[in-house]
Amino acid sequence: MITEATKARFAREVAKYPAEQKQSAVMACLAIVQQEQGYVSQESEAEIAAYLGMPEIAVHEVTTFYNMYNQQPVGKYKLNVCTNLPCLLRDGGKALEHLEHKLGIAAGETTQDGMFTLQQCECLGACADAPVMLVNDRSMCSFMSADKLDQLVDGLRAAEGQA
Repeated sequence: MITEATKARFAREVAKYPAEQKQSAVMACLAIVQQEQGYVSQESEAEIAAYLGMPEIAVHEVTTFYNMYNQQPVGKYKLNVCTNLPCLLRDGGKALEHLEHKLGIAAGETTQDGMFTLQQCECLGACADAPVMLVNDRSMCSFMSADKLDQLVDGLRAAEGQA
């Protein structure tokens, strides 16, 4: 499942650490697999564990601890809405509900067309900008009112020719 080219990328990450600490590259290896495959399967976790010489459960613990690692296929746009207490107090829950209604899915689901996966997440470190969300684990969106959420989803759909 993991190609030799992928293992070469792993090797570049492992080389950044002392030989006896190669498991320190686990997060980088998980990110590489996700970048190439779209998610991290149990089979990929097992191959990473073997490559790094660590127990499979230790890799799985990292995969499940961080919400940036997808454990199943996700839509083209992964929308993570912060539902930690400060965001909830500033309408984070309402933002999540609005997106559920607009997209026709519940948190944790993917739209039928494979465009959007909606998820809850923990603190994004921007409590003063609540409600906040993260798009594809990279783009932070702040002060997400219903109008701004609509603009975001409609803009992404338009960019894909699905307006």
